[in-house]
Amino acid sequence: MLIIVPIGFWSKFYNGLGQEWFNNSLGGILYEIFWCLFFFFWIPHRKAVVQIPVWVFGITSLIEILQLWKTPILDAMRSTLIGRLFLGTTFVWSDFLYYVLGCLLGWLGLRQIWQFSQHEKERR
Repeated sequence: MLIIVPIGFWSKFYNGLGQEWFNNSLGGILYEIFWCLFFFFWIPHRKAVVQIPVWVFGITSLIEILQLWKTPILDAMRSTLIGRLFLGTTFVWSDFLYYVLGCLLGWLGLRQIWQFSQHEKERR
């Protein structure tokens, strides 16, 4: 998470070649990976390796769909940096592809972390 968060913020403010992809799409991938790692930190169980990415995908997909609704309270939340980072601003179908990719990478990462932790336990 110490690596993902700075890269995620960098991707939102990157100016250069491929800026639109870095600002929008890469951020979606990193966002999913971050949430997978975040929840696994609190729920480090074997079943969670699969369940967390599935739940992260489901919840972030719902958040993406929420972007279709423009209400005063949601617009007020989206007017802040934190609101934009958590809720987004614009519904884009292609974001689901990046959510799937981020959750797959998150799952692979969690699987590696779980295997490493089990290997370390066996060594003791």
